[in-house]
Amino acid sequence: MSADPNALFQPYQLGGLTLPNRLVMAPLTRNRAQEGDVARDIAATYYTQRASAGLLISEGSQISQQGQGYLRTPGIYTPEQVAGWRKVTDAVHTAGGRIFIQLWHVGRVSHASLQPNAGAPVGPSAIRANTKTYLKEGFADVSEPRALELSEIPGILRDYEQAARNAKEAGFDGVEIHAANGYLLDQFMKDGANKRTDAYGGSIENRTRLALEATEAVLKVWDKGRVGIRLSPAPVNDAADSNPQALFSHVVEKLDGLGIGYIHMIEGATQGDRHAVNVDYLGLRRSFRGTYIANNGYDREMAAEAIASGRADLVALGRLFIANPDLVERFRLNTPLNQPDRATFYGGDAKGYTDYPNLSEAA
Repeated sequence: MSADPNALFQPYQLGGLTLPNRLVMAPLTRNRAQEGDVARDIAATYYTQRASAGLLISEGSQISQQGQGYLRTPGIYTPEQVAGWRKVTDAVHTAGGRIFIQLWHVGRVSHASLQPNAGAPVGPSAIRANTKTYLKEGFADVSEPRALELSEIPGILRDYEQAARNAKEAGFDGVEIHAANGYLLDQFMKDGANKRTDAYGGSIENRTRLALEATEAVLKVWDKGRVGIRLSPAPVNDAADSNPQALFSHVVEKLDGLGIGYIHMIEGATQGDRHAVNVDYLGLRRSFRGTYIANNGYDREMAAEAIASGRADLVALGRLFIANPDLVERFRLNTPLNQPDRATFYGGDAKGYTDYPNLSEAA
């Protein structure tokens, strides 16, 4: 027996925000920023079209040039970038929406051509990831990284704090810390990528230190209820852990102690096997007293079941929101969905970005 879909359309309180429904637009890299890695005006159209979501989470936005891993991704570390994002948040708010920014440092998943002075990307250890980045000529292997010096880590934390301040100036309603998908904070947490022997390596407590300190840096700026974090126990971008259950039980317990608003959990392999790692996601959800956002391959029926059963408070959807700006209404009416055009996911212009029809246009 399927769950009542009306569960998806119940309001929800998140950090003082009233969300009109339980559907979240997941952060989605689209590689359409302009010169200076500034969000283009068309981004305001893109997010506003989707403002009926209970919550929008922006595409990942690098906290520094060092934090950039892909061509034409927007940043949140220069005045021009703040101004570009302000146009987006103003438009979303005018349309009645709510939007958080995702704060991003890619770590070793980058290319020297994107780095300051064409230097090596940084990571917990000098281990090259077996993964790709997106450059002018298309997808390419990432560069050989160097290990972050212990003396550099306070600067990374200052970048997180400043990015959080910039996000407030840009008009966002809150921030999500990207600690998933094999990027910097995830690299430090997972022992396959982190071979350090100092205070940031070795034990689970040490490997989770940077993610927790980054969270504390953001909490200097934002109320607890307006801060979330994204996590991915499964291997992504060549970052894997030998004991993900123990690792993520620890980090979720610590995040619960910090009292942040939500954890955003990628359940299983991104866009793949939901059982890719042996992790008790329901147990993680029960050990966190804040909001639990479930993500990865959910459809209308699965999302309704997760909400109705209490297995999740909110459900984040990515590709379905790319192709269906009015996804909430389509789910409400149970109408057919537009199918996403994968060829236009990364880079380009309005095609595959702001030209997907809503129901009235399709009619």
